[in-house]
Amino acid sequence: MDNKKNVLITGAAGFLGSHLADRFIKEGFKVYGMDNLITGDMANIEHLMPLENFVFYHHDVSKFVHIPGKLDYILHFASPASPIDYLKMPIQTMKVGSLGTHNLLGLAKAKNARMLIASTSEVYGDPLVNPQPEEYWGNVNPIGPRGVYDEAKRFMEALTMAYHNYHGIETRIVRIFNTYGPRMRLNDGRALPAFFSQAIDNKDITVFGDGSQTRSFCYVGDLVEGIYRLLHSDYTLPVNIGNPDEITILQAAEEVLNLVKGSSSKIVFKGLPKDDPKVRRPDITKAKEILGWQPKVNRTEGFKITYEYFLKKMGK
Repeated sequence: MDNKKNVLITGAAGFLGSHLADRFIKEGFKVYGMDNLITGDMANIEHLMPLENFVFYHHDVSKFVHIPGKLDYILHFASPASPIDYLKMPIQTMKVGSLGTHNLLGLAKAKNARMLIASTSEVYGDPLVNPQPEEYWGNVNPIGPRGVYDEAKRFMEALTMAYHNYHGIETRIVRIFNTYGPRMRLNDGRALPAFFSQAIDNKDITVFGDGSQTRSFCYVGDLVEGIYRLLHSDYTLPVNIGNPDEITILQAAEEVLNLVKGSSSKIVFKGLPKDDPKVRRPDITKAKEILGWQPKVNRTEGFKITYEYFLKKMGK
């Protein structure tokens, strides 16, 4: 009798999905990774491919999903996740959040599996409350350029709760705040990969607006720990996982520039994209109280690891 727990991770070749796959393999799970590779990268999971406990499916979860045998957990992390991606792929973004979530909740029901969905701080939109607690309903423009991502995630939460309440499915919802670390794509359009690659290449560092908008950056290892704890908890309402240490985007650019020794880059300012959130900071009271979780890796340490990854990735 095989007592090994089986987990399906969608978006497994992506930044977060690949780190989660590593964690579950380490914990002794059999991991089924699924990705259609529109933003994922096989290089992120190459090291897992020879393992007996890892099986990869090249598949789009917006289409019917089948996994043979028993399944204990499903982690739904498939989705374009940076503005550059979801502006380029608005319909796929909506479909993976709606049809993909529906397909996976159906699979969870059929397999009697517990499902955790990757929601986002973007459900709060451009918030009128700072920090953002889980009870805040958000300030989202449903028809703005970011609406495709924000509303896909909001729908995903609503559908997940409907399956939980109507079918009694075991579900968990994590609201992920800005996360960074190795395996981020250089060209994904997010602030830190852009700053690091520009500074390493001695190009101008582009800051949108006057750089006074804030973000809270959480190191990927901390985030994975929070998600792992949430999955195994009994809590079914959304939980913020992120680092409450809030800094301005300009400050982040300056910290990156100071870290990249010998860079001749200068900081330049460009127009602020439409509906770009002015503040972003998680209230992590619930994560602390329910999961006993809080971030451990400070920015100095996390930025250094990320810088070394980008140097290597860029062949410097």
